[in-house]
Amino acid sequence: MLDGSIIRKLESIVGREHCQSAPEELLLHAYDAVPSAPPAMPEAVVFPADAAEVAAVVKLANQMRFPVVPRGAGTNLTGGARPIRGGVVLSLARLDRILAIDGKNLQAVVQPGVVTDALQVAADRAGLFYPPDPQSKETCTIGGNLAENAGGPRAVKYGVTRQYVLALEAVLPTGELTRLGARTLKCVSGYDMVSLLVGSEGTLGVITEATLRLLPRPAARGTLLASFARMEDATDAVAAVLQAGIVPSAIEFLDRFAVACVEDFEPAGLPREAGAVLVIEVDGVPAEVDRQQAEIEALLKKRPGAACRSAADEAQAERMWKARRAVGPSLARLAPHKLNEDIVVPIANLSRAVSDIHRIAAEQNVRCACFGHAGDGNIHANFLVRPEDPGEVRRAEEAVRRTFQRVVELGGTLSGEHGIGTTKQPFLGLELGAEVMHAMRAVKCALDPNDILNPGKIFPAETA
Repeated sequence: MLDGSIIRKLESIVGREHCQSAPEELLLHAYDAVPSAPPAMPEAVVFPADAAEVAAVVKLANQMRFPVVPRGAGTNLTGGARPIRGGVVLSLARLDRILAIDGKNLQAVVQPGVVTDALQVAADRAGLFYPPDPQSKETCTIGGNLAENAGGPRAVKYGVTRQYVLALEAVLPTGELTRLGARTLKCVSGYDMVSLLVGSEGTLGVITEATLRLLPRPAARGTLLASFARMEDATDAVAAVLQAGIVPSAIEFLDRFAVACVEDFEPAGLPREAGAVLVIEVDGVPAEVDRQQAEIEALLKKRPGAACRSAADEAQAERMWKARRAVGPSLARLAPHKLNEDIVVPIANLSRAVSDIHRIAAEQNVRCACFGHAGDGNIHANFLVRPEDPGEVRRAEEAVRRTFQRVVELGGTLSGEHGIGTTKQPFLGLELGAEVMHAMRAVKCALDPNDILNPGKIFPAETA
């Protein structure tokens, strides 16, 4: 428990107005984006103004042995931002400045509270391009993206957040403010500490500044929508496109259930009769975009039960993408409680994985929608539940367990971009051996000997 003296010390660091302990403020920070998770109340919420204040809060926490949970926009989908052991939520909302867009070096320097879409807009105005594009980019922040190594539709061509991180300023769990990496495209001076922090879910350090790599803005984009009579034909088509030597900037997949949800709640003109649809985008120089778009369209039309249409202009392309972005909200309207798992499998096993997930859902008698970033094998399997029906909840939980087991059997991974947090902890042993988790735990103990930084996350209880 935080006593009055600790609260007063926190107030002296960040200012009384930026240290909150009112019940409504605590409740606001007791959730993240996991709809079925109960609230996890912190004892205080602090809003530091700069890296020095972050360091002072963490140093105090290490000295007094209370938990600190770094928090961005709270869009995490695995419970990673919930303060399950109480303590202090350290909100990075005030560290929200784009410090530099460096066109000469193709770099951006940003604070963690910058909204991802705001960085993309700023880069675009400078004729540059920041590729990582999580679906929540209009609300999620760079700090959260770094903590989870976020991806998005464009990862198939451009990779995930880590590929764009050159250097970090971060506060270590013992309170030291340090700089990692370098503002160069290559850096192998010692261990790759940048990669260690990116994706560590706020357990190894608090990032207070990031130097990110930018690219020249693509001159042109082309978007097309393909529908298939059978779901398996759509997933097979993903591999066919990539095997043809074409690397689209995005290949997004929606199964029949996802299509129906979109059309029921936010009609976008998707073909309801389709077994599945793909939204495919290519980018680059105009002539190359035209060539690739034509090749993809010709390739897909040869497949059984396929139909394909290209967007004639930006407005049509935006309608196609609007349909893809509407899947999550449409499912939430149908069933506010869902188990959303972001599994990844090798492309060659994508068709088998999606088919097996649907089979498992049918055998467990739960509704399931599969959609997501098919171009890199990252599918979001959503099992919809009514929390007032305990039997359905148990069946959905069993469907998740069986899905994870099957994904690992197919050479896949439990998470492509959401992280482990708390919701996937029980299943981590399916993918990682005890010796690997022991090594990871040793890293955590070395950097955070008092286990104050986002404790209780990632590792199953028996290895904690």
